[in-house]
Amino acid sequence: MTITPETTAAVDAAITSRRSVRAFLRTPVPRETLLEILDVAARAPSGTNTQPWKVHVLTGAAKALLSAKIRAVYDDPEQRATHAEQYAYYPTEWRSPYVDRRRKVGWDLYTLLGIGRADKARMHEQHGRNYDFFGAPVGMIFTIDRVMQQGSWLDYGMFLQNVMIAARARGLDTCPQAAFTQFHRIIEAQLGLGGDEMVVCGMSLGHADPDAVENRLVTEREPARAFARFLE
Repeated sequence: MTITPETTAAVDAAITSRRSVRAFLRTPVPRETLLEILDVAARAPSGTNTQPWKVHVLTGAAKALLSAKIRAVYDDPEQRATHAEQYAYYPTEWRSPYVDRRRKVGWDLYTLLGIGRADKARMHEQHGRNYDFFGAPVGMIFTIDRVMQQGSWLDYGMFLQNVMIAARARGLDTCPQAAFTQFHRIIEAQLGLGGDEMVVCGMSLGHADPDAVENRLVTEREPARAFARFLE
C-alpha cells in the first residue's frame, strides 16, 4: 500500500474524531458492517499471534434482555452490593494528575447535563444508562480466556482501539464501557459463557445522536511534548 497525504489525513481523522458517545440514534447497523469492523480490528498485533479477543455482539431482544437484567440489579442497592469487578480497572490510590483529569471529565459531563453535585439520583440514573448501551442499536461484550496474562490484555487494548477507529472510518461512533465488569456474573449467565471466559468490558456502537447535549463533551489531551521524553 502506498501511503499518501490523503490516506494519512483519513487515518488521523478517524483517530482524532473518536470520542466516547453517550447518546445514540436507534438507526440499525448492518451485520455486514459489524463483521467488516471486527475483521479490520483483528489485524491488531498480539504476542505470538495469540489473538486473545472474543466478541459477543448484541442487538434487538438479546441486547434488551441483558440490559434489563443488569438494570434491575443496579437499581436495587442491596443486590448491587453483592456484585463486584473481577479485576481492578482503576487504581486503589488516586493521585494527581490522574484524579484531577477524572474529576474534570465527570463534572464537565454533569455540567452539560445540568446535574448538580448533590443530585445523587440523577447521577445514578446517568450512570445506569451504561447498561442500556446509551441507546445504541449495537452492544458488544468483550471477553478473554482466564489463562491469558497481562501481555494479552495489552494486546486486547490495541484490538479495542482498532474496533473504535474502524467504526469511525464508517461514520459510526462508540463508547467503551468498563461499567459492565461489575455485573460479570449476570453477563456470564445471560450469554452462556463458560467458566474459563472473563468479561473485559462492554462497548456501545451506532450513530451518535447529534442533538444530545452530552455528545458535546470533548475531553482534553496532553500534548506530546508534555509526556514524551527524547534522548539523543
